[in-house]
Amino acid sequence: MSVEPRNTQLSLETGSVSIDILCEFLEVAIHSILYLRDLYPRGVFEKRKKYNVPVQMCLHPHVCQYVVNIVDSAHNMNQLNQLEKISVVILGPDRQPLERFIIEIGQHSDHLKGDDRYLYQLEESLRAFLLKLNVSDALLQPLPKDCSWTVQIETTESAANSINDKQMVQGFPWVKADQRETTLVEPNIVPLKAVSSDYMKMQMFVEESSMKS
Repeated sequence: MSVEPRNTQLSLETGSVSIDILCEFLEVAIHSILYLRDLYPRGVFEKRKKYNVPVQMCLHPHVCQYVVNIVDSAHNMNQLNQLEKISVVILGPDRQPLERFIIEIGQHSDHLKGDDRYLYQLEESLRAFLLKLNVSDALLQPLPKDCSWTVQIETTESAANSINDKQMVQGFPWVKADQRETTLVEPNIVPLKAVSSDYMKMQMFVEESSMKS
């Protein structure tokens, strides 16, 4: 799977460019979390660079396709300005959530404005997110063995129904999250990074269950 930037030359006058860039970031961020939290053997990852930051991308085809499907759904929701939050949830052997990496996304602008016409400042902000994410494991307690993971998206009900109709055709339906997998026991919040610009408002933090220790 490539993490090279998508071709944005034809859409520099619309807010769709910032959405594309955000989805590239989400793809890399999910892979980075899988690597940093040792959810797969290190041997199935390949070192690459994004925004001049070293990142690790999983090479397992099923993992890659799953992440692509997630990001495509997020892209569709974000185009509708109805993507509120995307979370990578790490579950213990008993399926109890132990960590939740949360990316909150504010509404984006429909048109590019300001001085950052070619989105250099936006990409620099996302570079800072990746740098912070790369050291996040040092801020968290170790995970037990045999953990699994899932991704949860928070959006409006109408957007969820619309996207689910499309995803059903592709064989990738979203289902309502099990309440047991959405609630952490006495979580500690570890802030990572926040950005607010003409194109995007976003913050990233981790909820860490006190049950882990």
